[in-house]
Amino acid sequence: MKKNIFNKYYFIGFLATLMAINTGCNKFLDRAPLDKVTPDKFLNSESDLQAYTIAAYSFPTHDGWGVGTFGIDNHTDNQATTNYSNRWVPGEWRVPQSGGNWGFGNIRNINYFFEAVLPKWKDNKIAGNSDRINHYIGEAYFLRAYEYFNKLKAFGDFPILKTTLTDQLNVLIDASKRKPQNEVARFIISDLDSAISLLAAAPPNGKNRISKNSALLFKSRVALYEGSWLKFHQGTAAVPGGSGWPGAASNPGLTINIAGEIDYFLTQAMSAAAQVADNVALVTNTKDNGYNSSTNPYFTMFGDPNLEGYSEVLFWRAYDPKKSINHNVNAYLNPNGGNTGYTKGLVNSFVIANGLPIYAAGSGYLGDDSVQIVKNGRDNRLALFMKAPGELRFSDGAIELEGYPAIISNAIENKYVTGYPLKKGFSYKRSQVDGLQGETGSIVFRAVEAYLNYIEASYLKTGSIDTKADGYWKAIRNRAGVNSDYSITVAATDMTEEAKNDFGAYSKGALLTDKILYNIRRERRDELIAEGFRMDDLRRWRALDQLKANPYLIEGFKVWGPMQNWYKNADGSSRLVEAGNNGANVSKKSESNYLRPYRINLGAGNLALNGYKWADAHYFEPIAIQHLLITSPNGSDAAASVIYQNPYWPIQPNLGATQ
Repeated sequence: MKKNIFNKYYFIGFLATLMAINTGCNKFLDRAPLDKVTPDKFLNSESDLQAYTIAAYSFPTHDGWGVGTFGIDNHTDNQATTNYSNRWVPGEWRVPQSGGNWGFGNIRNINYFFEAVLPKWKDNKIAGNSDRINHYIGEAYFLRAYEYFNKLKAFGDFPILKTTLTDQLNVLIDASKRKPQNEVARFIISDLDSAISLLAAAPPNGKNRISKNSALLFKSRVALYEGSWLKFHQGTAAVPGGSGWPGAASNPGLTINIAGEIDYFLTQAMSAAAQVADNVALVTNTKDNGYNSSTNPYFTMFGDPNLEGYSEVLFWRAYDPKKSINHNVNAYLNPNGGNTGYTKGLVNSFVIANGLPIYAAGSGYLGDDSVQIVKNGRDNRLALFMKAPGELRFSDGAIELEGYPAIISNAIENKYVTGYPLKKGFSYKRSQVDGLQGETGSIVFRAVEAYLNYIEASYLKTGSIDTKADGYWKAIRNRAGVNSDYSITVAATDMTEEAKNDFGAYSKGALLTDKILYNIRRERRDELIAEGFRMDDLRRWRALDQLKANPYLIEGFKVWGPMQNWYKNADGSSRLVEAGNNGANVSKKSESNYLRPYRINLGAGNLALNGYKWADAHYFEPIAIQHLLITSPNGSDAAASVIYQNPYWPIQPNLGATQ
């Protein structure tokens, strides 16, 4: 008899996890003991569906210690941490023997749900409110799409599985065959269309559950990602049918109209994004100077314990320290540097309030001799979301003010890595539970992304700013406290200056000549700082090729200027120790006036010493050799596997990229 890999015992194991997550669901807790639960006794009611899908939620949210989701952009040109990523060191990111992200557990869980639920649903055999039943089925479609998008970003081509599989080697090997990336993206769009048709606009339990608008926003994200990926990677091994595409042998005779695919995905992105942006207002910014933003809705939206009332927040996670559901994000962001920091490149990307870039004649830029000065007169997002000495920390109890950036701290978790500290997600209130600062909400989706997605997708599709895009762009800039006439910024943009600070100034290894496209990218960069978008954007824009020949040194604030006086002892001696000396804590003044976090340790073991570099292979992840061996005819020949390795990654373990 065939053994289903999603058998009774796997099912019970999943239910155990589900029960641990949903301790507040009384109806579910009243059910029979787990060892008495079998698939035929579950997924028969609205509450069963509700519990199953919430247990499958797996989104990046705050968790435990550190700065949570505000640290996802570390290891990009936006943010730096004390350690570097091997992604920027060709040869050091290596093919693993086993593990990696090539897995199907979450996909299998949802496919099981569909197999168990859809027949009953069609026969009206699920007990409960029909609208809510529809909603939870819609959640399942969304969750499968979300999981598949993670696979698409990691690997490009990927197997499309719509059912659970029997535990037979020939069946599993055949199902492991990768489908071209554009087909995977179309499958994701199809699942999201199903989700959108079923999800409620106002879901049960409010915005802590996926909604129709969440699915529309996510659809616009997926479609923009794929459309722009195909546009900028077209003709390379990273696109089906391109030169050197490793899927050619597995897809003989395959022809793809790439131009048609690009148009399809960009059209889908525009349509989905507009449905959100036309109906969801941006939260108001009172445009304070950053000293005390505790009553500014635009600021508090990122650090309020309850995000339900913010129109722009579509989906968020709540925490409750009283139930041991907490994190320590504010404990690191508020009084500490959290072992992260904005880069000089990011800070320089923010224009002056009049709309002019900082280098433009007559801009009014005051310079960067201090963190306070660099924020003055700029885009209000910089004032709000970057801390500066002398600004308010806590407003409850005794007043506390921000001190000088602790760039030389020996406590890594407290370190201000670049001297430019994060303030997005900061809360002025201490937790009232055991000293933890762990109750601030965590945003998963917010509507401004739809505005940005539409602007970019429409411009890539048509080459012009249409009426909707114009309105969305002006709304974003108005909220940011910047002259809404973006044409002023475009006209004053000097791409050779932008190239010094922004990987997004490039595509395909060449500096952009289209200043409108560049400023669309700039707007996205500045609006979404510290929200985890940056690496995905750089990859889909193919904005890293130039690093193969021209490595990039990350810099922070101007430590070798007036701010060096912040780090003196009472006797006037400096606590700054330049690189090359024992106990070095800052980079050399002779190299740059700006702090270079990866030039403090000059030892041979510091592989990022000479800057970030790139390899073509790094646009995708390598597939672990174990997966290639298992799916080969004799179980021992990776080269004969039905799973082809990603471009320029070897089929031997522990080796780096070949190109």
